[in-house]
Amino acid sequence: MTSATPATALRTPPAPDVVRVFFISDSTGISAETMGNALLLQFPDLPIERRLLPFVTTVEEAAEIVARLDAAAAEGPAIAFSTTAAEDVRTVLLTTRCTLIDFFDLHLRTLEGVLDRAGTRRPARLHGIGDAQRYNARMAAVEYAMEHDDGASGRALDKADVVLLAPSRCGKTPTTMYLALQHGLLVANYPLVPEDLEVLDLPEPVRRLRARCFGILTTPERLSQVRTERRSASTYASIGQCAWELDRAARMFRSHRIPTVDSSAKSVEEMSTVILQHLARASAPASGTAPQHRRSTT
Repeated sequence: MTSATPATALRTPPAPDVVRVFFISDSTGISAETMGNALLLQFPDLPIERRLLPFVTTVEEAAEIVARLDAAAAEGPAIAFSTTAAEDVRTVLLTTRCTLIDFFDLHLRTLEGVLDRAGTRRPARLHGIGDAQRYNARMAAVEYAMEHDDGASGRALDKADVVLLAPSRCGKTPTTMYLALQHGLLVANYPLVPEDLEVLDLPEPVRRLRARCFGILTTPERLSQVRTERRSASTYASIGQCAWELDRAARMFRSHRIPTVDSSAKSVEEMSTVILQHLARASAPASGTAPQHRRSTT
């Protein structure tokens, strides 16, 4: 007679506690979130509850945050990522019993050592008047992207830094908006509808801009899934239609030597980086010196 399986062998290991994560900033918190999440990506199986705490600019607000962090730490694992700059605010935040990773202090002290001078430690420096030109350029790029989304306008199309081409729902619009908002690029996008895909010629509105075109592709399965959410049980969302459109688009891109990126396995940020790298290579001088794009990409 075989022995019974011990009860302990049948138990599923307990799920790890949810980790409460806080992103603290004296501005919007974008930097704290970006850097903090980059670290948290190394723990993909960890259940995380995120909270953004922006615009913490006074000692009183910092004290309230500390009370909140301490309460979270008393209930279970908690981590805070901070990019606050003001010394008095940071001093209060550092009194918390919660684990606090202070990006600003860590990196600023390193820079101060290398440069042999103290930083100003002023809050919200990223949005100061010295950044106005870049900020205005990015807002103008966003306006351009909105006007030229999905082939809506042909006005000033020749001013585009890049024109994204793809069948419907391949990821043109989010990539366009990211490149505009984060990098100040003038981006237009043009949908390849079935009528365009009947032939291999580029659609007439973008034909003269072939050198600035960039194609986006995906898998038929992924495209069908996305289209089904918009228009279920339709020819538009069928695997067959999606496969045909993607195949024809890929042929068009190859015929005109248009570079492409696959959106099925890449985030908007990754796709944008691929496009930026292509633009940098395309604008590199023949002498081999480092390429300089005419718009800031920092």
